[in-house]
Amino acid sequence: MSRRSTIKKHLSVPDAIYASRLVSMLTVRVLKHGKKGLAEKLVYQSLDLIHEKTSSDPLAILEKAIRNVTPVVEVKARRIGGSTYQVPLEVRAYRGTNLALRWITRFARERSGKNMAIKLANEMMDAANESGNSIRRKEETHRMAEANKAFSHYRY
Repeated sequence: MSRRSTIKKHLSVPDAIYASRLVSMLTVRVLKHGKKGLAEKLVYQSLDLIHEKTSSDPLAILEKAIRNVTPVVEVKARRIGGSTYQVPLEVRAYRGTNLALRWITRFARERSGKNMAIKLANEMMDAANESGNSIRRKEETHRMAEANKAFSHYRY
């Protein structure tokens, strides 16, 4: 661990077509076994599918989906005096975006069907319309934080 200076946060490079950091972050989440070209192709195909189905800007739908899925609070395990408490904490913006992208890609993979581009497009559209598994996961996280509100004085 370096004691000399703080580590700078590495910002992701915007993607080639949409010039959006969000799209490149989504590409990294979809990425498997280092095949970035395939991951980019899947993400672009899913954005094209969204454009075909809704005839509106796919980037706006992606942003809306991430905004809807991003959690405000989450619980973290904290060990105090031999017992572990689930302490609710506010989520920072960058972590919230990462969680939202992670949940969207995870639940897109778990959907039935063969084509990942179609599954990812459907999950993003569901998230934008405030339905789907990723929204359910966000609500579940909020419910857990609400249930453990009594332990909020054990914050880090």
